[in-house]
Amino acid sequence: MPFKRLSNGQGFTLIELVIIIVILGILAAVAIPKYKDISSEARESATRAALGGLRSGITIWYANQAVTTGTAAWPPIDSLRAPGSVMEQSLPKNPYQSDANAPDSIVTGVTKGTTVGTRGGWAYNPTTGEVWPNTSVSGENNW
Repeated sequence: MPFKRLSNGQGFTLIELVIIIVILGILAAVAIPKYKDISSEARESATRAALGGLRSGITIWYANQAVTTGTAAWPPIDSLRAPGSVMEQSLPKNPYQSDANAPDSIVTGVTKGTTVGTRGGWAYNPTTGEVWPNTSVSGENNW
């Protein structure tokens, strides 16, 4: 007795499914390194944006001091920590630091690019007005 065919041949064969899985694997292998590059670029861009805001606030403070008092002075570090003094809002987080290392704080720094301790999202030199990320990320000396 011959077997009756229940379907009319629609569907995928095992070989076709394996080929599709291999193609998806190749696409994933190409896409993952690109995603890692994008996430590191986003972190760097966020750091540069935060630095731009910090430097703007510090420069405006300096200019206001020159106009109102006749003596230009960089803001003290305590003024940077207090919202509404130099910066209208609280300090931005340093994207390169975890929440355990206080990424939204600021410490007194001496040399640009040198990490101060293990805490503090930003380092600030109140004698020169320089501010930089307080992390050991390569390339930060150019920020």
